[in-house]
Amino acid sequence: MARMIPPPCSRATGVGGLPHTDPAQACSDILSIFPGFPYVPTLPDRGQMESIVFNDSEQLPGRMMRDDRLLFERTAGTTAEMEKVFLDYMEENTAPYALHREYASGFVEMMTHDLSGVPILKCQVTGPVTFGMQVVDNQKRPIYYDSQLADILAKMLALRARWCELEMQKRTGVKETLVILNEPYLASLGSSVVPIDRDTVLSGWQDIAALVRGGLGIHCCSNTDWDFVMGLNPAVISIDAYTTAKEFLLYGDTIAGYLERGGIIAWGIVPADFRLFSQETFDSLYARYCALRQEICRRIPESLFDRQSLITPSCGIRFADRSGAVAIMQTAAKISARIRKSEG
Repeated sequence: MARMIPPPCSRATGVGGLPHTDPAQACSDILSIFPGFPYVPTLPDRGQMESIVFNDSEQLPGRMMRDDRLLFERTAGTTAEMEKVFLDYMEENTAPYALHREYASGFVEMMTHDLSGVPILKCQVTGPVTFGMQVVDNQKRPIYYDSQLADILAKMLALRARWCELEMQKRTGVKETLVILNEPYLASLGSSVVPIDRDTVLSGWQDIAALVRGGLGIHCCSNTDWDFVMGLNPAVISIDAYTTAKEFLLYGDTIAGYLERGGIIAWGIVPADFRLFSQETFDSLYARYCALRQEICRRIPESLFDRQSLITPSCGIRFADRSGAVAIMQTAAKISARIRKSEG
């Protein structure tokens, strides 16, 4: 069963995607900038198979690629494939759900590093809502709307998440692991246009949390029903605090309660879009962070807020080259350093 992780005490880390095409360079940059809380990067600029959804699709029953699109197509063998996922889940057989280099070169590269002296390592897996809403059947209907497929999808991703944490421990020697479900489609909670059923979300979350033994969190870079999300009790909630802080802070009492029971918020205060980042300064972003910190600390002690917070870019880094990505990550690290120094 997934659990809370030790307090990060305002350390900085990254979110997911980097514009790098050299996995060795990407991992080197991460380990240099975020030595206390490194993460496994995804490298979508290396090819479509390393982008969100595609990178976790290798074991999807009925998987079809057509015109560079990922589709579900029911065939004579699909039922057997789905049954296999179910049986693998019941037996915790994670081996068939391994990541391979063509889908996750950043993960494979990070596994070559000795991280036995590092407190925690984070990786990212596509969440079942986002996966199921992005993949459609031959009627162009998202597979998440098929209850049987939604159930199998959650179990498939649970096996991937469990394999990832086992691999991180085995290969790197890291003490703690954190798997973040990348769930931008949680923004559809409460939507009448693209409705998402809360019971299906809850069931999928419970299936994944039941298999994961370390930390399990959620990244959603849009506004959503944060009461519902925090009610799931993820170890970490990763948000785009640069864009959506105003809406998120409306849930102040819920946020305070979540932090008090051991939850951690990754405040994505540094814009991951380089076009926005280039319009800001360190001082302007630090001031933004201090403003939201002050707002929450009307309800809880500053010491609790600082203990249960992470500082990150707002999302995977886009519209940047390597130097731009490094500047974004370094700014998050610099904000962290100033906050941690003020604590001391």
